[in-house]
Amino acid sequence: MAGEGKTTHSGHRQRLKEAALASGFQGMSSYQVLELLLFYAMPYRDTNELAHTLIDHFGSLMGVLDADYQSLLAVKGVGPHAAALLTLMPEFFRRYSEDAAGEKSPLANREQTQRFVRDLFIGKTYEEFYLICLNSRYRLIKAEMINRGSLCEVAVYPRIAVEKALLHKAKYVILAHNHPGGAVQPSADDLELTRKISALLGALSIEVLDHLLVCGGDCFSFREKGLIETTD
Repeated sequence: MAGEGKTTHSGHRQRLKEAALASGFQGMSSYQVLELLLFYAMPYRDTNELAHTLIDHFGSLMGVLDADYQSLLAVKGVGPHAAALLTLMPEFFRRYSEDAAGEKSPLANREQTQRFVRDLFIGKTYEEFYLICLNSRYRLIKAEMINRGSLCEVAVYPRIAVEKALLHKAKYVILAHNHPGGAVQPSADDLELTRKISALLGALSIEVLDHLLVCGGDCFSFREKGLIETTD
């Protein structure tokens, strides 16, 4: 049966792979992109129907990749290999983004920084708080997750942020957290936390360049709104 399935679908799979290699994903539907990804978890199954089922169930390709492992397993036809692959895809994106920022270019302008920070929160359904440590040339040293919370809050202790900045020998830091279930507006607690961390790090000659709040594809900059002071 395995051989029969491979014969039946191998031609279609090869054509889809060749189309992706030739043009990226240009001209391909989200269903086809997901079908292609599922090939690598289900080598002997037709994944077209499952791709449609998953996107219809979660609403979009992004919804599929944002879904957690157990939610994916609950969909008929999804086994542990496919669920693991889909769950880990956003983590691959984040690791690539970290490596690119650290090795290729400094986080020295708004566009680069906000793109990098948005990538940190791809697929995150709970609030997380990051301390992004930079050297004197604005190159990434480490994007350190300080804590993970619930859908609507995360507890952050300024002392931990200071310890991590010193550990990584940061010259500059960027604070970042997400609001997965809310609006892209800071709370009073967000403002007070930013003030405290900035004061503590400033006393150690470590500058907080910005605090970025991510909600979906939106990114709120404390610096742009005049909510954080910088020396430049």
